[in-house]
Amino acid sequence: MTVKGFAASVLLVSWMALNLFIGMADAAEPKVKDLILATTTSTVDSGLLDVLTPIFEKQTGYRVKTISAGTGQALAMGEKGEADVLLCHAPAAEKALVESGAVINYLLVMHNDFVIVGPANDPAGVKGKSSSDAFKAIAAKEAVFASRGDDSGTHKKELSLWKNADIKPTGSKWYQESGQGMGATLLMASDKQGYTLTDRGTYLAQKKNLKLEILNEGDKSLLNVYHVMQVNPGKFSKVNGEGGKAFAEFMVAPETQKIIGEFGKEKYGQPLFFPDAGKQM
Repeated sequence: MTVKGFAASVLLVSWMALNLFIGMADAAEPKVKDLILATTTSTVDSGLLDVLTPIFEKQTGYRVKTISAGTGQALAMGEKGEADVLLCHAPAAEKALVESGAVINYLLVMHNDFVIVGPANDPAGVKGKSSSDAFKAIAAKEAVFASRGDDSGTHKKELSLWKNADIKPTGSKWYQESGQGMGATLLMASDKQGYTLTDRGTYLAQKKNLKLEILNEGDKSLLNVYHVMQVNPGKFSKVNGEGGKAFAEFMVAPETQKIIGEFGKEKYGQPLFFPDAGKQM
């Protein structure tokens, strides 16, 4: 090879390396860094997002603004294009957004379960009953029941359980709505020594601050399933489509799923969530 040819080869390799570096820099530094995640309070109150969000930000360069508003409000934000990605746990309501085209890339992430908690002396005698019979016993005893009353996924589930029990508690003196997230509602139930419905993860995370015990668990009706979904950039031009897609893919990536499956084991002796990416539920 001539000196001229060698120089040309070196120049070509240098040019390719420069373009590779630029490509890597582009991947590491997204054009629009800010990303709005609308989610249920349980993913925040349990501490899960405190672990996952910094990992995602470090890997991708995005800055996540988490709005913990309950599933109903999170879905409403998605429907209006006011968030980039949603992480929720109300499958029936979520599917309506999928069908309307407001969200895409709808992916199963994980599950845990709901439990009915109450004071250790269990004044309504609900322990060991089915969820429906437990709600009937609470109503019959007129024991205090703390409801989130915030259109969250937990609130939606609670209302479905009252419906299954053929009871309309709204307006009853013993039925008290907090209008707040799961952590605050658990504290309210604890202070009033009443009952409430909670996801297991938030209860375990808050247990040290509560005078409540798990009294009912294991019903199929108490399954709590979480999905991630990207708000459709084709419908809402201001949505950070690349960021929403990146977060959705991150949540179902094998490494993230492993972290989800381990989260809580060391502190509580059991996982707070069970990874489900790729499964059918």
